[in-house]
Amino acid sequence: MTDPLHMLKSVFGFDSFRAKQEAVIQHVINGGDALVLMPTGGGKSLCYQIPAIIRPGVGVVISPLISLMQDQVDALLQLGVRAAYLNSAVSWSEANFIENQFLYGELDLLYVAPERLLTERFLALMRKASLSLFAIDETHCVSQWGHDFRPEYIQLSILHEQFPDIPRIALTATADQPTRREIIEKLGLRYAQIFSTGFDRPNICYRMELKKNSKNQLLGFLENEHPNDAGIVYCMTRKKVEETAKWLSENGRLALPYHAGLDSDIRQQNQKRFLQEEGVIVVATIAFGMGIDKSNVRFVAHLGLPKSLEAYYQETGRAGRDGLGANAWMLYGYQDVVILRQMITNSDANEQRKFVEQRKLNAMLGFCETTACRRQVLLGYFGETLKNACGHCDTCLNPVESWDGTVAAQKALSCVYRTDQRFGVHYLIDVLLGKKTERIQNFHHDQISTFGIGVDLSKEQWFSVYRQLIAMGFLTVDIDGYGSLQLTHACRAVLRGDQSLKFRKDPILVNKKTKRQTKVVSTHWKNFADQALWEDLRQCRLDLAHEQNVPPYIIFHDSTLEEIIRCKPGTLKELGKISGVGEAKLRRYGMAFLEILEEHLIYQLDDS
Repeated sequence: MTDPLHMLKSVFGFDSFRAKQEAVIQHVINGGDALVLMPTGGGKSLCYQIPAIIRPGVGVVISPLISLMQDQVDALLQLGVRAAYLNSAVSWSEANFIENQFLYGELDLLYVAPERLLTERFLALMRKASLSLFAIDETHCVSQWGHDFRPEYIQLSILHEQFPDIPRIALTATADQPTRREIIEKLGLRYAQIFSTGFDRPNICYRMELKKNSKNQLLGFLENEHPNDAGIVYCMTRKKVEETAKWLSENGRLALPYHAGLDSDIRQQNQKRFLQEEGVIVVATIAFGMGIDKSNVRFVAHLGLPKSLEAYYQETGRAGRDGLGANAWMLYGYQDVVILRQMITNSDANEQRKFVEQRKLNAMLGFCETTACRRQVLLGYFGETLKNACGHCDTCLNPVESWDGTVAAQKALSCVYRTDQRFGVHYLIDVLLGKKTERIQNFHHDQISTFGIGVDLSKEQWFSVYRQLIAMGFLTVDIDGYGSLQLTHACRAVLRGDQSLKFRKDPILVNKKTKRQTKVVSTHWKNFADQALWEDLRQCRLDLAHEQNVPPYIIFHDSTLEEIIRCKPGTLKELGKISGVGEAKLRRYGMAFLEILEEHLIYQLDDS
């Protein structure tokens, strides 16, 4: 089988290629190197899987995580593709068997971790084997300035040096312009053709709220919009992970914690349950990372600020990989900024690295505080232009009001200056509001010119002013442990009156549950019969998955089940036309799903 389109349909079950998939595949089949930039869920895997099957030899895929390898291999085996992986979870006897399969060309794809690939034993093994290509997945890990640096990735230039005639394809969903340049330089991809399909994930709704009561806000979000859905909740600390998972469990949700401080067996068990069960919520730190390939994650919630837009994009990208609607929902507040600033400044990184991380955090803050379309701002960060507002993020659905904050900014900045840039935001607001606390009187700050000049605004409004001044770069947070605010050079124009400022007007948050505004749950069937069919098809998928110890989405994605319900095929031939149903899956599962469809048809006829 040498025709990519025929293979796409017969093996993978899709009628046509997406975006630039076909061009990438043909380029690699012809022996060319490629750098592929596609959003999560955009079909990157097919770009190396199809060429690896068509070209003579075995395709070697470098992947950073065990769970990601296992997921990919399980999915390929379901399709009838000869695939295996080598990592620390494989026993010696299994590894020996797989290595022999590799040497004798009995595999189409072999997944390995970069640490194993770089050993002299495996390099010697590759010199003896027939190789079709090298695929370097999650290639942004090469960047020392990125959010997920893996030092072993830098050494992968050895592939070009020792195997110059084997095509290489590097793939990532997360790379700004500096990261792209670093990938090309460090992997020796100077002559590789770059394929970029853009970073837009139109099925994801980006939404943000200011923190008021994070637990109640989260619970309201889940009850209103995702009462039965699987999702991920990211927290900034291990303690917050444990508290949030317990809170959700006490309120009737199946929520499991995941962080680096947990025993490895517990982490593995919780991740397995998330992948193989329905409706599970994982509450995690960023330790719950790239290995998450679950297609029907309907939401990703952040209860704190990510360190960069790259991290935010990568983490939110785990939602809606099946192309159906999903939410990226985040709570953030002033304290998040203080914590992250201090973490960066107190880290062991060199000054250049700290500067880059501060710049990335500033971009993240700007994204939070924008009054413009969030999708336009996010894509702009990655060098793309979205001509029109998306109409699908919170600032589009509920446009943010702004107000002239020039005078308020001058008062806020002057108060920082008059108190010698030694105090945090709570103290500064007390001075502006004219509160004669014991501490203010001890420092004689009830005698300075800014004492009491801010009574025209509330405490919450002054918090908003200071938060936005930090985001705009007019103030920075000191590392003294108290979160003292300090002026930057940029604030001079504001204090002199040469620059006016517009602030976003923070919405008034209420504790009571609000009516759902945006429905993103994957299914909302118009009649009881289709809803019942949906539940039975999902149960059939779950039963088949449990029999084989694989996640349900590896059997069929939610989008495939939805198309089955819409088309209601009555024969194997008709079922084979459904997107995502290849020949191997049709043979293996076709009759089981047709029986469900037939039972529902009989029930409806009897009922009528």
